Amino acid sequence: MSYADRVFVDMCKDILENGTSTEGEKVRPHWPDGTPAYTIKKFGVVNRYDLRKEFPLLTLRRTALKSATDEILWIWQQKSNNINDLHSHIWDEWADEDGSIGKAYGYQLGVKHQYKEGMMDQVDRVIYDLKNNPFSRRIMTNIYVHQDLHEMNLYPCAYSMTFNVTQRLGEDKLTLNAVLNQRSQDVLAANNWNVVQYAVLMHMLARTCDMYVGELVHVIADAHIYDRHVDIIKELISRPQYDAPVFTLNPDIHDFYQFTRNDVSVENYQYGEQIENIPIAI
Repeated sequence: MSYADRVFVDMCKDILENGTSTEGEKVRPHWPDGTPAYTIKKFGVVNRYDLRKEFPLLTLRRTALKSATDEILWIWQQKSNNINDLHSHIWDEWADEDGSIGKAYGYQLGVKHQYKEGMMDQVDRVIYDLKNNPFSRRIMTNIYVHQDLHEMNLYPCAYSMTFNVTQRLGEDKLTLNAVLNQRSQDVLAANNWNVVQYAVLMHMLARTCDMYVGELVHVIADAHIYDRHVDIIKELISRPQYDAPVFTLNPDIHDFYQFTRNDVSVENYQYGEQIENIPIAI
């Protein structure tokens, strides 16, 4: 069975059995009909994925690999904050009439900052350090910029990546590891989507910097299941689990800025029936 499935099932069971409810509390999210969107939540969930062993695609249901890749490239490669640059409609709810989501996500990664080595944005700084200072403990990004929060249509959920490089005994290349920090996560709608996105990102950066891909550690401050998702989750985690598919990244691409959503693929991907029309809190 897929390791990603086991992690997901264990996490959901833990939230349902040991989590705390926000029912009756003052909460910001609401359903489209105006009803408060309450959750069962767990604080401080930490999941680890060794990307060398397998690619963490959920098999309980299908995760759309190319769409997930398209969004992470929209943020990290295009550094865009306009939904017109996306091929999906997942951000439509938070966009203005011009398609902008404000000074959020890709916008923050595209802002150039002054370093001793010159002006660079956060993505280029990461790539520079991975190539030139791989053992630095300061290789990270942060898009939760307080001075710009009032101009963001949605505060960043996954807001920080910290990269850490190791040298495994007897190996010719370094290994790229990373911690993804997330302040809040809708487990049903976004958990595996985010895991897959940042796993793809790590594969692309490792290729760009001529490293092996290593471990992705996912830290979620508030991992929650919405009240209208509980029965869906219970059915989902009772499904059969299959072996993880085999992930491939186009071997001809070695430049992060040349990757597209079509450069990722999987073989032998078995999965359960898709869940349609998941209600999304706003």
